[in-house]
Amino acid sequence: MRANSLKTAIVWAALAASSPLMISTAHAQAARYELDPDHITVAFLVDHIGYAKVLGLFRSARGSYRFDEATATLSEVRIEVETASVFSNQRKRDDHLKGPDFLNSGEFPKMVFTATSAKRTGDKTFDIGGQLELLGKSQPLTLQATWNKSAESPLGGPLGKPYVMGVSARGSFKRSAYGMNYAVANGWVGDDIPLIIEFEAVRK
Repeated sequence: MRANSLKTAIVWAALAASSPLMISTAHAQAARYELDPDHITVAFLVDHIGYAKVLGLFRSARGSYRFDEATATLSEVRIEVETASVFSNQRKRDDHLKGPDFLNSGEFPKMVFTATSAKRTGDKTFDIGGQLELLGKSQPLTLQATWNKSAESPLGGPLGKPYVMGVSARGSFKRSAYGMNYAVANGWVGDDIPLIIEFEAVRK
């Protein structure tokens, strides 16, 4: 009995000792990626009185995440957008978008998406669930993402040719959910805002 008890204790001790190592190894395999600021587009569409949709974008964004190619495991996704960098190709409209009726960039300089879950839906497609923080409020947002390509870039730099991952993502939200109610009631400016996200990220 004592021999069996000792053997059982040794097995449990070995399992306990190996568990942190297994978790650490799995985490280490998930490489960290940083979004390339020269190859990122965060854009949106908004309906204008039903005539057509205005295309706008943000000129400044950054972000990072971890991804394990072998298991397609995604984690630690965070994308930050500078709201004052909004551009819609019309200065008066851009100034209005930066103001309190819309993005209120002076008080809320950043829009932030943080992922809380990632579900693989196909060979290279994912549903990425998370929270979008805008105007001091946080609301759920799901992005449908496609992993386009991962490879060593043919464009070298001072440190050689980086390993790059390319992603396309789409999503949408209601701006009124964040208290952005200007011209919603009369239908002049759309409430539903489709998002268009395209980026290249460099493995670190």
